[in-house]
Amino acid sequence: MIRILDYAALGKEAVLARRADAPDVSRPVAEILAAVRQEGDAAVLRYCAAFEGMPEGTALEVPAEEILAACDAVDPALLKVMQEAAENIRAFHKRQLREGFVMSERNGVVLGQKVTPLARVGLYVPGGTASYPSTVLMDCIPAKLAGVPEVIMVTPAKGGKIAPEILAAAAVAGVDRVFRAGGAQAVAALAYGTESIPRADKIVGPGNVYVAEAKRQVFGLVDIDMIAGPSEILILADGSCDARFVAADLLSQAEHDKNASAVLVTPSAALASAVQAELERQLTLLPRAEIARASIENNGKIILVPTLDVGIAIANEIAPEHLELSVDDPFALLGKVQNAGSIFLGKYCPEALGDYFAGPNHTLPTGGTARFSSPLSVDDFVKRSQFSYYTPEALAAAGKKVARFAQAEGLDAHAKSVLIRLSEEAK
Repeated sequence: MIRILDYAALGKEAVLARRADAPDVSRPVAEILAAVRQEGDAAVLRYCAAFEGMPEGTALEVPAEEILAACDAVDPALLKVMQEAAENIRAFHKRQLREGFVMSERNGVVLGQKVTPLARVGLYVPGGTASYPSTVLMDCIPAKLAGVPEVIMVTPAKGGKIAPEILAAAAVAGVDRVFRAGGAQAVAALAYGTESIPRADKIVGPGNVYVAEAKRQVFGLVDIDMIAGPSEILILADGSCDARFVAADLLSQAEHDKNASAVLVTPSAALASAVQAELERQLTLLPRAEIARASIENNGKIILVPTLDVGIAIANEIAPEHLELSVDDPFALLGKVQNAGSIFLGKYCPEALGDYFAGPNHTLPTGGTARFSSPLSVDDFVKRSQFSYYTPEALAAAGKKVARFAQAEGLDAHAKSVLIRLSEEAK
């Protein structure tokens, strides 16, 4: 049963403590990375056979005809929903597009910024306890909008098979190439390149602790989006909420993972008790009840607070991946939210809308990192270069100032590189 904690009685530290750190898998992951770096496809196939049951002789790359067949095999109604969701995602992320700029000044100086898409991006799509075609849409569409020429995808293939929904989503989103590989070995292939899987400039997408650790270890050789931890939801609810809605939303994240975190913050003791009971009732109805119950009992909590403003302060401290403002006037509280990945406003905006359909991205900062990081966006798939141009006259006007600054730092060669171009130095 979920715990009910009184913030006023227990204090901040007891109420906000996070449980269950992830196990340390750094050593086995390092061994997998080293093997793939040295052996290429052979190591990837060996690990896929061991961890995913990949039959011997299975090709890593999925042929185009298999992807087309998957589109035909998927429920047409689901395919239509995917296509509509893709349009919503495109419409939202188009607003994030940015262009370079040029500052032309009359004194002979031209400054600017150039925006260039990454050349190749690798998408990691989970396929363990559940498959996530929604992740394909969320991670590929912003990359394509940014102008990335090649988006490749890796995903676990149990017994050599990928769920047709995953392949259909790849077709809808515009993924260029798909590979049967999951786990740390897939991350290694994207980071180093193998005979079959080309090296990517950036790896995006969530995964288990092995995937997260692999991304951590290859960062620097290749860029990554973030280190994604277990799913999180925090619901700030007033006393007028329907306990059924609140319990259902908490379970929507609890069913992801036994380490997921589901938190309700409310000033209403009556709602807290009603949600506690409702969670027990709804848990018995879930196919993934074992996972959801472990999450609720180990990491779930209901925090009683004196006011909604105290609740907002708690939400900002926790910095949740998903924040639901389930109150009568959510827009009055929106401006007070400082730390959250994605915010859902009102009593009829469950987090699941953001997971699948609304348009904002569902690849979000977890583990409190919303204090300093942001959801996946078009910006994640471009790089920015600066440029400068000075005429001889413009350099003459600025040169001695630059030289003085350089000499103050003890970098005489810097100063000389400017002064040598000035007329009195060049003679």
